[in-house]
Amino acid sequence: MKQHTVIDSPYGPLTLVADDGVLCGLYMTEQRHRPAQDSFGARGDRLFAEAEDQLRAYFAGELKEFTLPLRLDGTPFQRGVWAELRKIPYGGTRTYGDLAHALGAPTASRAVGLANGRNPVGIIVPCHRVVGADGSLTGYGGGLDRKRRLLSFESGSALF
Repeated sequence: MKQHTVIDSPYGPLTLVADDGVLCGLYMTEQRHRPAQDSFGARGDRLFAEAEDQLRAYFAGELKEFTLPLRLDGTPFQRGVWAELRKIPYGGTRTYGDLAHALGAPTASRAVGLANGRNPVGIIVPCHRVVGADGSLTGYGGGLDRKRRLLSFESGSALF
């Protein structure tokens, strides 16, 4: 049974979605590939206390790695990409090619990009840490401005 809540963040409202009590979605407003609102289930806040606590600590600069249980529904390839995303350290970046190599599929950069764009739990599964081969900021489901701000926040600089 799905439930959701909406919390405030420095990057706008975030919709958290849980299925049978396990976080399965974190969506920003105006996010590309955002599921329909009616697929999020009933509104309920009590399931989300730990997720909210960890997100608040992250936005305060006190948490570098999330430890929430997640249910990530996708193809085996997508789940592989999302697992690699979780290995990118706070403040770091990787290219689509880096991720493709890590998956043993060095020619799959485009497929990695498509899977990255379908990440159902943004921020916690840090798809914002993926950049183009030349280090440039490329597509982000939450918008390039949010990506730039998240990377700048994590790096402690205004380089992005």
